[in-house]
Amino acid sequence: MINKVACILMIVLGQTSWSQSQDRSVINGKITANTSDLEGVYVINAQTEVMTTTDETGAFSIAAKEGDTLVFSSIQFKENRVLITAENFSDLHFTVKLNMVMHQLQEVVVRNYNGINATSLGIIPQGQKRYTEAERKLHTATALNPEANAGTMAGGSISADPMFNFLSGRTAMLKKEVIVEKKEVFMKLLERMFSMDHFVNRLQIPLEYVKGFEYYAVDNDKFTAILNSKNKTSTEFLLAELAVKYKEIIASENK
Repeated sequence: MINKVACILMIVLGQTSWSQSQDRSVINGKITANTSDLEGVYVINAQTEVMTTTDETGAFSIAAKEGDTLVFSSIQFKENRVLITAENFSDLHFTVKLNMVMHQLQEVVVRNYNGINATSLGIIPQGQKRYTEAERKLHTATALNPEANAGTMAGGSISADPMFNFLSGRTAMLKKEVIVEKKEVFMKLLERMFSMDHFVNRLQIPLEYVKGFEYYAVDNDKFTAILNSKNKTSTEFLLAELAVKYKEIIASENK
């Protein structure tokens, strides 16, 4: 009896899904903006999650029906949502206006903590720079200390340590440590933002190449700037673009 009910439900659900897809028709349109770079903008049907991208002229085609919402999104444009009407299907000049993102990375979020912070409490001196562990080592190795030999000569002398560190290569080594440390921070942020399933199944990166792709992504200054802004939508779009390039590299190396 239970098996029969399950079969009936599967048939009903299948017919419902099929009928919904049959209700939708292809709608053709074009995006416009104050730029000639209109290629690669994502066009997503919010109801079916079907996605396509615009060509170099800004044109696109996607299955939809009256009442569906099309989402237009890209790194260089502000997201725009358009509710589809019956007239849009017969409109030969169906266009969607997109606005450029201006100063996207200069966004400032202001929260009111009533002026209470470590500086106001006297824990940290006003204007003091905060260093990471690697940055602190580099600063110590390169900073001149006018009091290093104070008392040995009138007025003291300048410490020679920075020169010795430079000539011995220690300064260069510490600079590399700072770079590696920053990349590790970005790696952790990237892994917290996206699961392994996203890399393997969504981006189609082979499992054994995922870690290499992460290093490839955080080596891109544009990507780390977007990643550091914690804008997941923009980060995901750029990550997808980098994934395409990375898979091309894999393919060329495996020839």
